[in-house]
Amino acid sequence: MRAEALDPVLLRTFASVAELGSFTAAATALGYTQSAVSRQVRTLEEACGVELFARGARGVRPTPAGEYLLPHARALLERYADTARALDGLRQVDTGMLRLGAFSTANAVLVPRALGRFGARHPGVEIRLREGLTERLLPALDAGELDLALVSTHKLGKLGTDLIALGGDPLLVALPKAHRLARRRTVPLDELAGENWIVADDAAAVAALHARCAPAGFVPRTPLRVAEWTSKLGLVAAGFGVTFVPALAVGGVRDDVALKPLSVADADAEPQRAVYAAVARHARRAPAVTAFLDDLRAVAAELLQPAATARP
Repeated sequence: MRAEALDPVLLRTFASVAELGSFTAAATALGYTQSAVSRQVRTLEEACGVELFARGARGVRPTPAGEYLLPHARALLERYADTARALDGLRQVDTGMLRLGAFSTANAVLVPRALGRFGARHPGVEIRLREGLTERLLPALDAGELDLALVSTHKLGKLGTDLIALGGDPLLVALPKAHRLARRRTVPLDELAGENWIVADDAAAVAALHARCAPAGFVPRTPLRVAEWTSKLGLVAAGFGVTFVPALAVGGVRDDVALKPLSVADADAEPQRAVYAAVARHARRAPAVTAFLDDLRAVAAELLQPAATARP
Protein backbone atom coordinates (compact mmCIF):
# COMPACT_ATOMS: atom_id res chain seq x y z
CA MET A 1 0.00 0.00 0.00
CA ARG A 2 1.34 3.42 -0.92
CA ALA A 3 1.35 6.18 1.67
CA GLU A 4 -0.37 8.61 -0.70
CA ALA A 5 -3.41 6.30 -0.70
CA LEU A 6 -4.15 7.47 2.85
CA ASP A 7 -6.42 10.39 2.09
CA PRO A 8 -6.46 12.84 5.05
CA VAL A 9 -10.22 13.27 4.63
CA LEU A 10 -10.70 9.53 5.12
CA LEU A 11 -8.33 9.49 8.08
CA ARG A 12 -10.17 12.37 9.72
CA THR A 13 -13.49 10.57 9.30
CA PHE A 14 -11.98 7.34 10.64
CA ALA A 15 -10.58 9.11 13.72
CA SER A 16 -13.89 10.87 14.38
CA VAL A 17 -15.87 7.59 14.20
CA ALA A 18 -13.35 5.89 16.51
CA GLU A 19 -13.56 8.70 19.07
CA LEU A 20 -17.35 9.09 18.98
CA GLY A 21 -18.23 5.40 18.55
CA SER A 22 -20.91 6.09 15.96
CA PHE A 23 -21.16 6.80 12.26
CA THR A 24 -24.14 9.07 12.97
CA ALA A 25 -22.32 11.09 15.64
CA ALA A 26 -19.28 11.45 13.39
CA ALA A 27 -21.48 12.60 10.53
CA THR A 28 -23.02 15.28 12.75
CA ALA A 29 -19.61 16.44 14.00
CA LEU A 30 -18.09 16.57 10.51
CA GLY A 31 -21.11 17.96 8.67
CA TYR A 32 -21.59 14.86 6.49
CA THR A 33 -24.49 12.52 5.99
CA GLN A 34 -24.36 9.16 7.76
CA SER A 35 -24.11 7.40 4.41
CA ALA A 36 -21.15 9.58 3.39
CA VAL A 37 -19.31 8.66 6.59
CA SER A 38 -20.05 4.98 6.06
CA ARG A 39 -18.82 5.20 2.48
CA GLN A 40 -15.58 6.97 3.50
CA VAL A 41 -14.81 4.37 6.16
CA ARG A 42 -15.45 1.58 3.68
CA THR A 43 -13.12 3.24 1.17
CA LEU A 44 -10.36 3.43 3.80
CA GLU A 45 -10.90 -0.20 4.79
CA GLU A 46 -10.57 -1.22 1.16
CA ALA A 47 -7.36 0.80 0.83
CA CYS A 48 -5.95 -0.83 4.00
CA GLY A 49 -7.24 -4.32 3.19
CA VAL A 50 -8.63 -4.87 6.70
CA GLU A 51 -11.80 -4.16 8.69
CA LEU A 52 -11.26 -1.13 10.90
CA PHE A 53 -14.52 -1.24 12.86
CA ALA A 54 -16.69 -3.92 14.42
CA ARG A 55 -20.24 -2.82 13.67
CA GLY A 56 -22.98 -3.56 16.21
CA ALA A 57 -26.47 -2.50 17.19
CA ARG A 58 -25.13 -0.11 19.81
CA GLY A 59 -22.59 1.52 17.57
CA VAL A 60 -19.13 0.67 16.34
CA ARG A 61 -15.79 0.07 17.96
CA PRO A 62 -12.33 -0.21 16.42
CA THR A 63 -11.02 -3.65 15.57
CA PRO A 64 -7.44 -4.51 16.61
CA ALA A 65 -6.36 -3.19 13.19
CA GLY A 66 -8.36 0.00 13.83
CA GLU A 67 -6.79 0.40 17.28
CA TYR A 68 -3.36 0.02 15.70
CA LEU A 69 -4.08 2.56 12.96
CA LEU A 70 -5.71 5.18 15.19
CA PRO A 71 -2.58 6.75 16.79
CA HIS A 72 -0.85 6.84 13.40
CA ALA A 73 -3.89 8.52 11.87
CA ARG A 74 -3.99 11.09 14.67
CA ALA A 75 -0.27 11.80 14.28
CA LEU A 76 -0.60 12.22 10.53
CA LEU A 77 -3.60 14.51 10.91
CA GLU A 78 -1.62 16.62 13.39
CA ARG A 79 1.20 16.86 10.85
CA TYR A 80 -1.31 18.04 8.26
CA ALA A 81 -2.58 20.61 10.76
CA ASP A 82 1.00 21.75 11.48
CA THR A 83 1.61 22.12 7.75
CA ALA A 84 -1.57 24.15 7.32
CA ARG A 85 -0.55 26.40 10.23
CA ALA A 86 2.92 26.84 8.71
CA LEU A 87 1.40 27.85 5.38
CA ASP A 88 -0.90 30.28 7.13
CA GLY A 89 2.14 31.72 8.89
CA LEU A 90 3.86 32.28 5.55
CA ARG A 91 0.79 33.96 4.12
CA GLN A 92 0.44 36.16 7.20
CA VAL A 93 4.22 36.87 7.18
CA ASP A 94 4.49 35.47 10.69
CA THR A 95 7.28 33.06 9.80
CA GLY A 96 9.63 32.12 6.98
CA MET A 97 12.78 33.72 5.64
CA LEU A 98 13.71 36.78 3.58
CA ARG A 99 17.03 36.53 1.71
CA LEU A 100 18.13 40.03 0.84
CA GLY A 101 21.09 41.39 -1.10
CA ALA A 102 22.25 45.01 -1.28
CA PHE A 103 25.13 47.16 -2.46
CA SER A 104 27.34 48.54 0.29
CA THR A 105 26.07 52.10 0.69
CA ALA A 106 22.46 50.91 0.70
CA ASN A 107 23.40 49.07 3.88
CA ALA A 108 24.38 52.32 5.56
CA VAL A 109 20.87 53.72 6.07
CA LEU A 110 18.31 52.55 3.50
CA VAL A 111 18.36 48.82 4.25
CA PRO A 112 18.60 49.11 8.07
CA ARG A 113 15.63 51.47 8.23
CA ALA A 114 13.53 49.31 5.94
CA LEU A 115 14.45 46.17 7.89
CA GLY A 116 13.62 47.97 11.13
CA ARG A 117 10.12 48.75 9.90
CA PHE A 118 9.67 45.25 8.52
CA GLY A 119 10.98 43.55 11.68
CA ALA A 120 8.66 45.55 13.89
CA ARG A 121 5.65 44.24 11.93
CA HIS A 122 6.95 40.76 11.18
CA PRO A 123 9.34 39.67 13.95
CA GLY A 124 8.93 35.98 13.12
CA VAL A 125 10.57 36.26 9.69
CA GLU A 126 14.27 35.36 9.61
CA ILE A 127 16.42 37.88 7.71
CA ARG A 128 19.53 36.93 5.77
CA LEU A 129 21.54 39.75 4.22
CA ARG A 130 24.32 39.57 1.64
CA GLU A 131 26.35 42.58 0.55
CA GLY A 132 27.82 42.79 -2.91
CA LEU A 133 28.14 44.61 -6.21
CA THR A 134 25.17 44.77 -8.54
CA GLU A 135 27.07 42.60 -11.01
CA ARG A 136 27.23 39.83 -8.40
CA LEU A 137 23.81 40.21 -6.83
CA LEU A 138 21.86 39.82 -10.06
CA PRO A 139 23.31 36.37 -10.86
CA ALA A 140 22.53 35.34 -7.27
CA LEU A 141 18.90 36.30 -7.89
CA ASP A 142 18.81 34.29 -11.09
CA ALA A 143 20.32 31.30 -9.29
CA GLY A 144 17.63 31.41 -6.58
CA GLU A 145 20.13 32.29 -3.84
CA LEU A 146 18.41 35.60 -3.05
CA ASP A 147 14.77 36.68 -3.01
CA LEU A 148 15.31 40.39 -3.50
CA ALA A 149 18.29 42.67 -4.08
CA LEU A 150 18.92 46.39 -4.00
CA VAL A 151 20.98 47.29 -7.04
CA SER A 152 22.22 50.49 -8.63
CA THR A 153 23.60 51.55 -11.96
CA HIS A 154 24.04 54.49 -14.27
CA LYS A 155 22.67 52.48 -17.21
CA LEU A 156 19.31 50.79 -16.77
CA GLY A 157 19.73 48.74 -19.90
CA LYS A 158 22.49 46.69 -18.32
CA LEU A 159 20.12 45.28 -15.72
CA GLY A 160 17.18 44.07 -17.76
CA THR A 161 13.54 45.03 -17.20
CA ASP A 162 12.33 43.21 -14.05
CA LEU A 163 13.17 46.08 -11.72
CA ILE A 164 11.28 48.34 -9.35
CA ALA A 165 12.59 51.91 -9.39
CA LEU A 166 13.08 53.25 -5.86
CA GLY A 167 14.61 56.64 -6.64
CA GLY A 168 17.76 58.54 -7.45
CA ASP A 169 20.80 58.74 -5.20
CA PRO A 170 22.64 62.01 -5.91
CA LEU A 171 26.42 61.89 -6.04
CA LEU A 172 28.42 64.38 -3.99
CA VAL A 173 32.10 65.06 -4.43
CA ALA A 174 34.51 64.47 -1.54
CA LEU A 175 37.31 67.03 -1.34
CA PRO A 176 40.21 67.57 1.06
CA LYS A 177 39.32 70.22 3.64
CA ALA A 178 42.06 72.50 2.26
CA HIS A 179 40.95 72.12 -1.37
CA ARG A 180 40.45 75.34 -3.32
CA LEU A 181 36.78 74.46 -3.88
CA ALA A 182 36.02 73.20 -0.37
CA ARG A 183 34.37 76.47 0.69
CA ARG A 184 32.01 76.56 -2.27
CA ARG A 185 28.32 75.82 -1.69
CA THR A 186 28.30 73.74 -4.85
CA VAL A 187 31.17 72.57 -7.02
CA PRO A 188 31.10 72.77 -10.83
CA LEU A 189 31.99 69.34 -12.11
CA ASP A 190 34.05 70.73 -14.99
CA GLU A 191 36.37 72.47 -12.50
CA LEU A 192 37.46 69.03 -11.28
CA ALA A 193 38.79 68.01 -14.69
CA GLY A 194 42.40 68.30 -13.58
CA GLU A 195 42.03 66.31 -10.38
CA ASN A 196 43.11 62.76 -9.65
CA TRP A 197 40.00 60.66 -9.14
CA ILE A 198 39.91 57.79 -6.66
CA VAL A 199 37.89 54.84 -7.92
CA ALA A 200 37.67 51.10 -7.42
CA ASP A 201 39.99 49.01 -9.58
CA ASP A 202 37.05 47.58 -11.47
CA ALA A 203 36.15 48.04 -15.12
CA ALA A 204 32.49 48.74 -14.35
CA ALA A 205 33.36 51.35 -11.70
CA VAL A 206 35.81 53.11 -13.99
CA ALA A 207 33.27 53.08 -16.83
CA ALA A 208 30.63 54.56 -14.51
CA LEU A 209 33.04 57.34 -13.46
CA HIS A 210 33.80 58.15 -17.10
CA ALA A 211 30.10 58.27 -17.90
CA ARG A 212 29.42 60.64 -15.02
CA CYS A 213 32.23 63.01 -16.00
CA ALA A 214 31.49 62.96 -19.74
CA PRO A 215 28.69 65.61 -19.58
CA ALA A 216 31.24 68.00 -18.04
CA GLY A 217 33.54 67.47 -21.02
CA PHE A 218 36.49 65.60 -19.53
CA VAL A 219 37.93 62.15 -19.03
CA PRO A 220 38.92 61.67 -15.39
CA ARG A 221 42.46 60.67 -14.41
CA THR A 222 42.31 57.55 -12.22
CA PRO A 223 45.80 56.71 -10.94
CA LEU A 224 44.48 55.79 -7.48
CA ARG A 225 42.47 52.56 -7.57
CA VAL A 226 40.99 51.50 -4.22
CA ALA A 227 37.63 49.94 -3.43
CA GLU A 228 36.90 50.47 0.28
CA TRP A 229 35.25 53.72 1.34
CA THR A 230 37.52 54.11 4.34
CA SER A 231 40.55 53.95 2.04
CA LYS A 232 39.06 56.31 -0.53
CA LEU A 233 38.18 58.92 2.08
CA GLY A 234 41.56 58.52 3.77
CA LEU A 235 43.29 59.37 0.48
CA VAL A 236 40.95 62.31 -0.07
CA ALA A 237 41.62 63.66 3.43
CA ALA A 238 45.37 63.41 2.80
CA GLY A 239 45.03 65.44 -0.39
CA PHE A 240 45.72 62.73 -2.96
CA GLY A 241 42.55 63.17 -4.98
CA VAL A 242 38.78 63.46 -5.05
CA THR A 243 35.98 60.91 -5.33
CA PHE A 244 32.25 60.65 -5.74
CA VAL A 245 30.26 59.81 -2.62
CA PRO A 246 26.63 58.68 -2.86
CA ALA A 247 24.27 60.69 -0.69
CA LEU A 248 23.23 57.44 1.01
CA ALA A 249 26.74 57.15 2.44
CA VAL A 250 26.95 60.66 3.88
CA GLY A 251 26.44 59.52 7.47
CA GLY A 252 29.69 57.56 7.41
CA VAL A 253 31.95 60.29 6.00
CA ARG A 254 34.81 61.43 8.21
CA ASP A 255 35.09 65.00 9.53
CA ASP A 256 38.32 65.91 7.70
CA VAL A 257 36.66 65.58 4.29
CA ALA A 258 34.45 68.20 2.64
CA LEU A 259 31.33 66.91 0.88
CA LYS A 260 29.85 69.18 -1.76
CA PRO A 261 26.89 68.97 -4.13
CA LEU A 262 27.79 69.25 -7.78
CA SER A 263 26.61 71.97 -10.10
CA VAL A 264 26.37 71.22 -13.80
CA ALA A 265 25.29 73.36 -16.74
CA ASP A 266 22.56 70.89 -17.69
CA ALA A 267 20.35 69.90 -14.75
CA ASP A 268 19.59 66.62 -16.47
CA ALA A 269 23.30 65.80 -16.41
CA GLU A 270 23.60 65.99 -12.60
CA PRO A 271 25.57 62.90 -11.54
CA GLN A 272 23.45 60.42 -9.65
CA ARG A 273 22.78 56.75 -9.65
CA ALA A 274 19.40 55.12 -9.92
CA VAL A 275 18.47 52.65 -7.18
CA TYR A 276 16.25 49.65 -7.88
CA ALA A 277 14.78 46.65 -6.13
CA ALA A 278 15.24 43.52 -8.22
CA VAL A 279 12.95 40.63 -7.30
CA ALA A 280 13.82 37.04 -8.13
CA ARG A 281 11.39 35.26 -10.41
CA HIS A 282 10.60 32.63 -7.77
CA ALA A 283 9.80 35.31 -5.16
CA ARG A 284 7.43 37.58 -7.06
CA ARG A 285 4.42 36.38 -5.04
CA ALA A 286 6.24 35.65 -1.79
CA PRO A 287 4.35 37.42 1.05
CA ALA A 288 7.56 38.38 2.90
CA VAL A 289 9.01 39.98 -0.24
CA THR A 290 5.79 41.88 -0.93
CA ALA A 291 5.65 43.14 2.65
CA PHE A 292 9.31 44.18 2.68
CA LEU A 293 8.90 46.05 -0.61
CA ASP A 294 6.22 48.20 1.03
CA ASP A 295 8.65 49.19 3.78
CA LEU A 296 11.49 49.65 1.33
CA ARG A 297 9.45 52.02 -0.84
CA ALA A 298 8.42 54.04 2.21
CA VAL A 299 12.01 54.51 3.38
CA ALA A 300 13.27 55.17 -0.14
CA ALA A 301 10.72 57.98 -0.45
CA GLU A 302 12.39 59.63 2.56
CA LEU A 303 16.00 59.15 1.47
CA LEU A 304 16.05 59.21 -2.34
CA GLN A 305 14.93 61.55 -5.06
CA PRO A 306 11.54 60.52 -6.51
CA ALA A 307 11.71 57.53 -8.79
CA ALA A 308 10.11 59.50 -11.60
CA THR A 309 13.13 61.82 -11.71
CA ALA A 310 15.76 59.17 -11.14
CA ARG A 311 17.87 58.84 -14.25
CA PRO A 312 19.47 55.53 -15.22
